[in-house]
Amino acid sequence: HQEEPVMTFVYPAVFTPHEKDNGFHVEFPDLECCYGEGETLDDAIESANEAARDWITLELSEDDPLIPYVSDIEDIEVKEGEIVRNISMNIRFYEGWDE
Repeated sequence: HQEEPVMTFVYPAVFTPHEKDNGFHVEFPDLECCYGEGETLDDAIESANEAARDWITLELSEDDPLIPYVSDIEDIEVKEGEIVRNISMNIRFYEGWDE
């Protein structure tokens, strides 16, 4: 029994504070339609991690996976109040994923 391979992906996420309440909206510039939300920054980071992990896991399950290029965190334009953080996620590959 072999250990399943684990691959780490790191993508920058932009955290935008909500205007009305104290929560955050999260968006990944490199991952199309990948979003997260959170009442606190920690919640938003957790939500972003889960969203990105689901996004990449789904992409890897496709016949011809397309893993997007990772933008340099320095190249991302942010508006006032926005925060950019790199989000790291470990994807565990299941048996037979590359067959």
